[in-house]
Amino acid sequence: MIVIVDERELVTEGYSSLFDREGVATAGFAPGEFGEWVSSAADTDLRSVRAFLIGDCRDGAISPRQIRDRTGAPVIALSEQHSLEHTLRLFESGVDDVVRKPVHIREILARITAIRRRGSEEAAYTEVGSMRIFMDGRDPEIDGEPLPLPRRERRILEYLASNRGRRVTKTQVFNAIYGIFDEEVEENVVESHISKLRKKLREKLGHDPIDSKRFLGYRLVF
Repeated sequence: MIVIVDERELVTEGYSSLFDREGVATAGFAPGEFGEWVSSAADTDLRSVRAFLIGDCRDGAISPRQIRDRTGAPVIALSEQHSLEHTLRLFESGVDDVVRKPVHIREILARITAIRRRGSEEAAYTEVGSMRIFMDGRDPEIDGEPLPLPRRERRILEYLASNRGRRVTKTQVFNAIYGIFDEEVEENVVESHISKLRKKLREKLGHDPIDSKRFLGYRLVF
């Protein structure tokens, strides 16, 4: 999930729509709401956040260092001002990157992956046996051949790969894929997505690489 903060609801809704086309869940906040949420959100909710995008906010309304106190997820400023002084001021505030608008959603996703990779939180891809799982929206490869997947199934596989070695619950998968504030989708939809994903992987690999245990969740097996 990606969190977007901006004074203008039209902006947060616009970015949410664009990210949704890429199969990436989002949550939009006004600056005042965000400050209250990030200071009180449960650790499990914050672990679902892939990155924070900070748009147009009053000076001092958002503190990147406050975010850093709770999570190591990248903080990226979306800037509409093309001045060196403004860019330097944003970096001094503690953001990891400054992106000048307009910018394509896929560029933002690539920058997020690059920042996480530098922080050793996320590699460009994860290899599980003969399967290579990318973290930038590309379809996975099996024995070098792409395996086309619907965006939700691809994101679930990416999430499992980014948590390799750890078991994740159905709720954690749901929050990462649909966002923690999506009340229009039932959490049980995760089971349907994973069932379809397992079938496709089993057909290509000859075995099921996703281990599941009731009440405990899922993990990729090597």
